[in-house]
Amino acid sequence: MKWLVDPKKNGLATQHMKSFSERLRSYDLRYDNLFDPYYDVDIKLNRLPREVVDARNQRLKRAMNLSMKHEYLPEHIQVMQTPLSYLQDMLALVKRENAERDALGALPLYPRTIL
Repeated sequence: MKWLVDPKKNGLATQHMKSFSERLRSYDLRYDNLFDPYYDVDIKLNRLPREVVDARNQRLKRAMNLSMKHEYLPEHIQVMQTPLSYLQDMLALVKRENAERDALGALPLYPRTIL
């Protein structure tokens, strides 16, 4: 089933990825801006550099502003935007740390759960 969502093996996944990245680019967002730390306990924004967090917050504010105005970024700015991932490495590190902590039988660092 992994081939179904792999853009290298499935043409429809490639088209979806292209249209999704164009949509993100029109609001100056990146894919990782869609992750919400309030709904995923593994998202650790405090581990990222301050400049990255500030840029993320600025992109989210700009996207909300554009969405409320029913506008998109101008085309000449959209061309410069790249919907790159900046959170995936940190998220993988946190998941590995949690798996290691579970394997060792340690107590969780935080008792937070999502309701």
